[in-house]
Amino acid sequence: MDLTKPTPENVTYMIEQIKEKLRMVNVDAMKAENFSTSKYEDLHYMYKMVMKRETITPNEMQAIAAELGSMRS
Repeated sequence: MDLTKPTPENVTYMIEQIKEKLRMVNVDAMKAENFSTSKYEDLHYMYKMVMKRETITPNEMQAIAAELGSMRS
C-alpha cells in the first residue's frame, strides 16, 4: 500500500491501524469517514509515530486521541 498518496482509502487504512494499535474502546468516535484528505499529512505523521512505538502509555494514548479528534472534519 502506497501511503504517500492522500486517498480516502489510505485515510481509512491508517485510522483502522491506529485504532487497532491503541486498542481504542470508543471506536465509533474514530470513524474513518470523519477524516478528510485535507489533513492527510498530519494523519500520516501520526500513523507513522504510533506504528513505530512498541508501547504507548495511557497519557500518550489520551494525547493521540485528542490530536486525532482535532483532525476530524
